Amino acid sequence: MDDQRWVWGVGLATTSADGTVLDTWYPAPAAGRIPLGMDPAIPPDELDRHAVPDPRRDVDVDVVVIEVDLDQPPASTPDAYLRLHALSHRLVTPNAVNLDGIFSHLPIVAWTNAGPMHPDDAARLRPFLTRDGIQLQGLDKFPRLLDYVSPPGVRIADAARVRLGAYLSPGTTVMHEGFVNFNAGTLGSSMVEGRISQGVVVGDGSDIGGGASIMGTLSGGGAHRVSIGARTLLGANAGVGISLGDDCVVEAGLYVTAGSKIVLADEPPRAGGGPATAKGADLSGRSGILFRRNSLTGAIEAVRRAGAGVTLNDVLHA
Repeated sequence: MDDQRWVWGVGLATTSADGTVLDTWYPAPAAGRIPLGMDPAIPPDELDRHAVPDPRRDVDVDVVVIEVDLDQPPASTPDAYLRLHALSHRLVTPNAVNLDGIFSHLPIVAWTNAGPMHPDDAARLRPFLTRDGIQLQGLDKFPRLLDYVSPPGVRIADAARVRLGAYLSPGTTVMHEGFVNFNAGTLGSSMVEGRISQGVVVGDGSDIGGGASIMGTLSGGGAHRVSIGARTLLGANAGVGISLGDDCVVEAGLYVTAGSKIVLADEPPRAGGGPATAKGADLSGRSGILFRRNSLTGAIEAVRRAGAGVTLNDVLHA
């Protein structure tokens, strides 16, 4: 069995009074198996001293040491969190780890500025939380990336817009309205001002414009995982449900799906005089295409384009 298809980590698991494991934080997960000679019953001092109860949130914090086979589905909450950490620590790329059934191992958590707690306890203890300056920031299964991992070389303008489990390469900038889901992200320096959905990867040097949207497998119901190539621009308020290759441009405000009827503007007319057309799915993944809407007819058109696509500002992504 390939040890590189395993990850292991020493973490701090937070458990509510009713026994629900709320989360697990792994400061330094690593590829491979638990090292030989390491005794899981003897945790590192730097973590063990933080394994104390927090009566304000009515939670206990304990040290856990686990290893997981990335080819098998998650088996517990600590297991699920280790997989999300592995993605955000860049130990594994999106879609390269088995996340089947992960939602069943991620309870809905009351996320506060003092850490996670059970939603029922947050409601019950609200007066005491308010007195202690503890504020509720959200109710969700997934936490914010920056509460667990600080990816080197990355800019994130709004912590609430990037989930744990996002994979962000050095040089990536996520602006205030950008969003990156778990098991998704960037494979190089990219500008993210729109939405990168679960399972989507964006290539080096690409720009996801303000308000733009990339359809993910969770919302579309299909099996195709959308990807965006290198040096590609998804214009403001545009969207795609197909993959884009390298050096492509989607005009601002245009949404291209697998079923979209697209006029092939560079192709000769069909027999009978009608324009050559294709479905969006037929053009999925192709490089060097400009997708635009004809201002006179309203038809979606695909036009071949030569040369490189967009060029990002090096100063912003250094």
